[in-house]
Amino acid sequence: MLPSVPGITGVTGGATVLKEADFYIHQLYPINFFGSTVYITTTHICTIIVMAVLMIFTLVARHCFMKAEREHRMTTFSTLIEIGVDALNKFVSGTMGERVAKKYANYIGVLALYIFFSNTSGIFGLRPPTADYGTTLCLALITFVMIEYADIKYNKWGVVTSLFEPVFFFFPMNVISIFSTPLSMSLRLFGNILGGTVLMALYYGMLPWFAKIGVPAALHVYFDVFSGAIQTYVFCMLTITFIKDKRGDN
Repeated sequence: MLPSVPGITGVTGGATVLKEADFYIHQLYPINFFGSTVYITTTHICTIIVMAVLMIFTLVARHCFMKAEREHRMTTFSTLIEIGVDALNKFVSGTMGERVAKKYANYIGVLALYIFFSNTSGIFGLRPPTADYGTTLCLALITFVMIEYADIKYNKWGVVTSLFEPVFFFFPMNVISIFSTPLSMSLRLFGNILGGTVLMALYYGMLPWFAKIGVPAALHVYFDVFSGAIQTYVFCMLTITFIKDKRGDN
């Protein structure tokens, strides 16, 4: 059952509009988990689809590179992949330096691919997994662990002493600033993608058929492709910057 949304009910038939303008996470399949009922939701299904596409993409790319190595001839697809990998290495090394970039380029690459494919999955009728806060929070927490690991590894006891800088009374604010990192990163990605998802759902659900000819394509280009690419870049750049700051000059 769909919840009531102020400002929508009664516009063109109330419940009918809400059903057509569907941007909610739905519970699909119940599962008994240690005596409690949990559900497979649309987020899980869309995430599995995105991961399957990425795995197929990876296997095809690997096959093309192995074939090119045997035949000593690069195909168009393998050339494009090589250009993308080179761009990724330059992107990471431009901030972290070439030596350090080798340690984090793979993670940043996987992160960028997953977020971008998730953000743009709305073009194909899926509900973007990144429009679910559970997804973006998990991504931010993984990055947060890497940031704090770099901080502990390279700053040792400086991690503790920095909490009391510049004076002892700044301790609460310094602690808040640490844990605000995953919160801000997850909310930024979640809010932007959810906003585009809601607007597209309202557009499809509330406007007459003739207003949907041609216009949705332009909206998808902006909300899914352009905005999705921007949010991917922002999340990855913040990850690189935070890790570099914790590493210092190492």
